[in-house]
Amino acid sequence: MNTYTIKEMREKFDIPSSTLRYYEDMGLFPEVKRTKTNQRIYTDDHINRLCAINCFKRTGLPMAKIHDFFEYSENLPDHIDDIIFMMESHEKDMLCQIEKMQQDLKHIQQKVRYYNQIKIAIEQKTPWPCYDDCEQ
Repeated sequence: MNTYTIKEMREKFDIPSSTLRYYEDMGLFPEVKRTKTNQRIYTDDHINRLCAINCFKRTGLPMAKIHDFFEYSENLPDHIDDIIFMMESHEKDMLCQIEKMQQDLKHIQQKVRYYNQIKIAIEQKTPWPCYDDCEQ
């Protein structure tokens, strides 16, 4: 198993050392061993957890639920339904957010078309376009 220093983790994931220590304090990083000089030693398991934490954070899962997820995963037979419910709920929330973002993207794209057409109209000294004419 590979090992990593706090500096290597910080550089690999572009996060501050304080965040790694915070995750450890929260119990998200169990069993972080130390060297004789008290430096933290992370493993591939910590890398995998940090990848999951980053995914959950990017997709809007609150830290409390991230904590619950890892607590539940320590005892799957007793908490498999909790994990499934949490992940299905989060999946639904994400799909709703994706749909809203797709609508927002269409709105932004329409504005880009509109203002590009205004720029052309300014340059050519022609009438400005109507915003509604810039729909896809």
